[in-house]
Amino acid sequence: MTQSHPRISKAVIPAAGLGTRFLPATKATPKEMLPVVDKPAIQYVVEEAASAGLDDVLMITGRNKRPLEDHFDRNYELESALQKKGDASRLAKVQESSDLATMHYVRQGDPKGLGHAVLCAAPHVGHEPFAVLLGDDLIDPRDPLLARMVEVQEQHGGSVVALMEVAPEQIHLYGCAAVEATADDDVVKVTGLVEKPDAADAPSNYAIIGRYVLDPHIFGILRKTEPGRGGEIQLTDALQQLATDEKVGGPVHGVVFKGRRYDTGDRGDYLRAIVRLACEREDLGPDFRAWLRSYVAEEM
Repeated sequence: MTQSHPRISKAVIPAAGLGTRFLPATKATPKEMLPVVDKPAIQYVVEEAASAGLDDVLMITGRNKRPLEDHFDRNYELESALQKKGDASRLAKVQESSDLATMHYVRQGDPKGLGHAVLCAAPHVGHEPFAVLLGDDLIDPRDPLLARMVEVQEQHGGSVVALMEVAPEQIHLYGCAAVEATADDDVVKVTGLVEKPDAADAPSNYAIIGRYVLDPHIFGILRKTEPGRGGEIQLTDALQQLATDEKVGGPVHGVVFKGRRYDTGDRGDYLRAIVRLACEREDLGPDFRAWLRSYVAEEM
């Protein structure tokens, strides 16, 4: 019989990065607040957590990230102005972000890597399993990856990472997992992990993308994890210990994702994400697709 494990309710979103790839736009604006069509990227991530039933969200921030807190707070002056105008549609959009989840914030302080950012969540998370969502990866809501990961964690315990097959020449951009098959087609057991390996050294072409469901034992391991690649405390290194020693924190499984993912961490992919999402919008798509076809035809 499959063992039942505690229900996950907390999500952690690391958002302390400097966004240097998007300078000068991110000189005074957090990269997470850059719009993807008409919503900031970070709102898509919080919406995903809330849709998976994780309505307690801790955001790991840093200096100059105050706009993140303001976005998920109430704006009474703006709401009052829209209400007086009778603009119910825009009023609903403004209120939507503040009603998504219970938001909490803590500053990372020193930028010591993803592992350190996750460790900052320990006092808030306590001894419960929790999810980590990276803001550079937007997952289409029609492909409920996080909900599936929560389900796998509740079945097997331990930790769960999101995996996606990538071309061998791209694996050096990601953490990479060595895996074994399980009875479920979309679930593998992770036997080892390595951060950004050369293609010749990669154990597979399964790349870790920005979704994790973690056992709280990860905190004890992170406290002892030495800086790794790039001089930073790598979450992948801590997960490697969990994967090779199931006595501490249980096994590590991977959910193989084959759905729609939008990468907003790279300028080119950010633009492609906007185009793809705009094309699929009912209110924007028809006119935008027609213009896009005309523009491409003229340029060709």
